[in-house]
Amino acid sequence: MLQRLQKILAQAGVASRRKAEALILAGQVEVNGQVVTELGSKADPERDRIRVAGRPLRLPRKKVYVLLHKPPGVVATLFDPQHRPCLRNLLTGIPVRVFPVGRLEYNAAGFLLLTNDGEWAAEILRALHRGMPQTYQFKLKGRLEPEELDKLTTVAGNIRLIRSGDNPWYEVVLHGARRDRLRRWFWRMGHFVEKTRRVAIGPVSLGKLPVGQWRYLTNEEVRQLLEAARQSGSAQRGMRRSGSRKPGN
Repeated sequence: MLQRLQKILAQAGVASRRKAEALILAGQVEVNGQVVTELGSKADPERDRIRVAGRPLRLPRKKVYVLLHKPPGVVATLFDPQHRPCLRNLLTGIPVRVFPVGRLEYNAAGFLLLTNDGEWAAEILRALHRGMPQTYQFKLKGRLEPEELDKLTTVAGNIRLIRSGDNPWYEVVLHGARRDRLRRWFWRMGHFVEKTRRVAIGPVSLGKLPVGQWRYLTNEEVRQLLEAARQSGSAQRGMRRSGSRKPGN
């Protein structure tokens, strides 16, 4: 059956649909020996010979969903042109090729999803861009004063102390790009962020998974993340509709 090329590539676990489109536009995809660069192009994955970056495309027999506890100082990609440590070295034992769902900054540790299911990945990525909740922990230089906490609440919501001391840890549930805004506020208040760790996305948490280790998501966790992603989209559409209504006379 004919399908759009970007959908075929996503289903094969090559990349998310958005990145698959970039591969097509870059001339990295061939169908029956012909380079294809138009996003509307279609192919039959069962009959056509499809190659990506010179390699034959193979549709996966099984969809895989992985949760990795990324260490700090690791690039959240499978390959780094600067030859820094990347995810490839942490995924030993996974029988199929997987790719990361979104990014986690180089110096941050914690929760990172990987999969070979491009459709599922696209849903999660869209939800993260729309503001699907992510739980972060920050280790700060110096404890926040009560008045500082009050100010930060208006930026990122409730921030709670989870480990006291001279350099305490705080936890906060963030939406969208508020993490970067929160970092800037920490800096303005004189509190350098020493460490950052993401511990949850939506309803699924990192738990006690050791740093540098991975595990498969359960079927229930896969379903919960997808449901949370769809609810995030519905909530944002509802906000847009209510915001577009003009007040009555």
